[in-house]
Amino acid sequence: MKKQPLILLTNDDGITAPGLRTLVKVMNTIGEVVVVAPDSPQSAMGHAITVNDTLYCKKEYIDDGPQTEYSTSGTPADCVKLAVNEILKRKPDLCVSGINHGSNASINVIYSGTMSAAVEAGIEGIPSVGFSMCDYSWNANFKSCEKFIKIISKELLAKSNKKNIILNVNFPKISAGKNYKGVKICRQAKSYWKETFDKRKNPNGRKYYWLTGEFINLDKEKDSDQWALNNGYISVVPIMYDMTSYSEIDDIAKWNLNG
Repeated sequence: MKKQPLILLTNDDGITAPGLRTLVKVMNTIGEVVVVAPDSPQSAMGHAITVNDTLYCKKEYIDDGPQTEYSTSGTPADCVKLAVNEILKRKPDLCVSGINHGSNASINVIYSGTMSAAVEAGIEGIPSVGFSMCDYSWNANFKSCEKFIKIISKELLAKSNKKNIILNVNFPKISAGKNYKGVKICRQAKSYWKETFDKRKNPNGRKYYWLTGEFINLDKEKDSDQWALNNGYISVVPIMYDMTSYSEIDDIAKWNLNG
């Protein structure tokens, strides 16, 4: 009998988040599922790892089903490290992160704990995908994306050839009864956050700051993830953790850096 694929699930919204519970249900139809997720929300943690504190891990029993589940006190990247090095008896065939409550398209991928977990899996040589929905509501309706999550995950399992392919998949928010227009393979849109700090005082008179901001999309081209989402398409962006700017190497090599 062919062994079932081993699928590691994680997220950054916490182990009880509805998005992750949806993933558990879908991935149980594909393979053997092990969940290793934060015990509390870890949004916008990026690729932070725990080095100056202790890490705790506890077995959990949240939903009925064949999956095995653990919560940890760490970040999403910590969860993947713990899973691969301590919890699992073999390397996962696939790592699935999410479903994030909110967009991780364009520049948001830099800050995303959801995507950093997927990237950490990629570093470990595990094909991975992060799923996000452009709806920040805790009660977001994930039913519409279940079919596509299953299709994309099965394709990644079948076609990755054990390579560390990393996909950033975002679902637009659609109205009840509506359908996605389709799936588009995209590049990351050129964008940024125009940030401001709301300055306040606590009851003791001490100043504190609350980060706010406006998302600025500089990219109007139809091959970007932001265009796809704005027009009702699911965006799929292959990403990588090599941050070298190869196009600049030759020019910078001509600088007089040796004095």
